Amino acid sequence: MNVFVVLAILSVIGVVALFVVLALFLRAIDGELEAIGGPATRFVTPANYLSKIRLGVRAIERQTDALAPQVRQLNEGLSATRDGLKAIDSNLGALIASVSRQPRS
Repeated sequence: MNVFVVLAILSVIGVVALFVVLALFLRAIDGELEAIGGPATRFVTPANYLSKIRLGVRAIERQTDALAPQVRQLNEGLSATRDGLKAIDSNLGALIASVSRQPRS
């Protein structure tokens, strides 16, 4: 046998092994997705867990839609509080500097 024939046979074996492993992993992924999505048979109504999750997420989204204006208002109030606290911090810093410069009696 020629070296090129041996290399060709090894390449074919490698490609076949690659496709076998790929098929096994795709089957494993399909099994996991079926476990999440529920059984999909032709004669039984599937219990589609993914659609139930989607409906639950949509319900949460609809219920929290009213929070957006309130959160904006809360952020504005907290920003004003932050600005006030910064002013207090600078005033206290100036007070501490003034007190520390006074001579002790």
